[in-house]
Amino acid sequence: MVRAGDRRGTTAGAGSPPIRGYGIIPRIRVSSARHVVKVPTLLCLLVSVAGCHPGAVTPKTAFNGQAAYGYLQAQLAFGTRIPGTPGAQQCGDWIIAQMRQRADTVIVQSWSHTTAGGTVLPLRNIIARYRPAATDRVLYVTHWDTRPASDEAPTPEQRRLPMPGANDGASGVALFIALGDVLKRTPPSVGVDLVFVDGEDYGDFTKNQDVLIGSSYFASHLPSPGYQPIFGVLWDMIGDKDLDIYEEPNSVEGAPEVVTRVWREAADLGYDQYFIPQPMNFRITDDHVPLLRAGLRVIDVIDYSYPAHHTPQDSIGQISAQSLQIVGDVATALVQ
Repeated sequence: MVRAGDRRGTTAGAGSPPIRGYGIIPRIRVSSARHVVKVPTLLCLLVSVAGCHPGAVTPKTAFNGQAAYGYLQAQLAFGTRIPGTPGAQQCGDWIIAQMRQRADTVIVQSWSHTTAGGTVLPLRNIIARYRPAATDRVLYVTHWDTRPASDEAPTPEQRRLPMPGANDGASGVALFIALGDVLKRTPPSVGVDLVFVDGEDYGDFTKNQDVLIGSSYFASHLPSPGYQPIFGVLWDMIGDKDLDIYEEPNSVEGAPEVVTRVWREAADLGYDQYFIPQPMNFRITDDHVPLLRAGLRVIDVIDYSYPAHHTPQDSIGQISAQSLQIVGDVATALVQ
C-alpha cells in the first residue's frame, strides 16, 4: 500500500496541473479521502438490520435497481474476471449475449496485450450501440475486469488473494445491462454507446503500467471517423451502500460542462445528497483519462470513499440496490 505522503503527483487545488499534462496520481486509496461515518449508517449498525439503507428512495425513472442487483450477482457467479482466466471468458461471453438481446448493434474489439512481465492477455472491449446512425451521441463507459490481487488488503495473506470486484467491476456492468433494459423498451433521444472496457485494473497504477488497457485501446480505435460524442461519463464503483459521489478533479478540469450537466441532473431528481457538488481533494487515474487525452469530453462518476477497494471484502455484502437505483436514475435521465 502506498501512503499519502508517497503519492506521485499532486493533490487537487490551486496550481494543479491540467489534465493533458502531468500530475495525475495513481489510482490508490489515500489517507486524505473522506472517513466520515454518517449518523444513519451508525443507526443501521446499532439496530443490526440486514440490508438497512438510510433514506429509502423512490425510483425516478424506468430504471430497475433490483434488476441491476441481480445482474451484479450473476457476474460474481463467474468468479473473478481477471483477463485470460475462464471467469473472464465466460463473463465476457455473457455480457455480449445480454447486450445483443438489448442493443441495436454490438461490436466486440478483440486484441492481445503483452504486459511488462511478458504475459500475453486476451482482451475484449464490448460496445453496445443504440440508434447507431444518429449523429448526436452520448458515450457511457465502465470496466468489466477485476484485479488479480487485493493489494490494499491489510495482511500479506489477503493481498495475495484475487479481488471479487462486486463494486469495482460488477456494479458498472450491472448498471449498463439494466440501462439496456430501459433503452430497449424506450429508445433514447440521442444515440448511445455503452462501452465495457477490459484490462482497466490489471497492473501497477503507481507506474501507469498495464492499466487502463481497454480504454486506451478504445481511444485509439473509435467506432467511426470523427467520433465525437456530445458528452461521456465513466461509471465506476457506484454500488456502494454508503453512496457519496464527489466531483473528480481531472473531470472538473478536463470537461467541466459535463460535470455540471450530470450533477445538475442528479439535483433535479432529488439526489443532491448522493451527488455532492464539491470536488474530491485528490485526482483519480481512471478510464476517463485516456479518453480525455483523445479529445473526448468524458468525466468520472465514482464513489472512491470505499474501504473495501482492492480487498477481498469487495463482495456482494457491500452492495445496495438502492445505490444502483440512484445512479441508474441519473444515467437514464441523461439520455431520455
